[in-house]
Amino acid sequence: MAVSVDIDLGYEFTVKAPFDEVFDVLSDVPTSVSHFPKVEQLVDMGKGIYRWEMEKVGTAQVNIQTVYASQYVADRKKGSVVWTPVKGVGNAQVGGSWSIAKAKKGTAITLKTQGTVEVPLPGLMKMVVVPVVKNEFESLVEKYIDNLIKRFGGEV
Repeated sequence: MAVSVDIDLGYEFTVKAPFDEVFDVLSDVPTSVSHFPKVEQLVDMGKGIYRWEMEKVGTAQVNIQTVYASQYVADRKKGSVVWTPVKGVGNAQVGGSWSIAKAKKGTAITLKTQGTVEVPLPGLMKMVVVPVVKNEFESLVEKYIDNLIKRFGGEV
């Protein structure tokens, strides 16, 4: 039995770095992911598909490792990087997008991400598991954004 946890996050921020620098970092998946905390391994599966293997979280007795794959497509003219879930890989389905646009000062960035994580625990644990998994995912994404903001010279 497994508990499904749905994630839906969105963030907007503006950084000091110019559009081309921001786009180059966010469209290069390994470079972008190097700023994401607790990634144990990123595997290039070819054709723009990457498998994320996160570090295990929890205790020695009860732990969860999130594994999923997404296919990435970058479009410099549109200022977008879009990723879609690859079915049949791991225990999660994650998709989302970066929207990158020139701003008066710096570059405006919008991140949207959504997904479902399957946690191999009894349904009775749902009330406990769902908020913990959502909070962990949200804190990782917020740390990722903080790391990117530092990489791009701070916020405007």
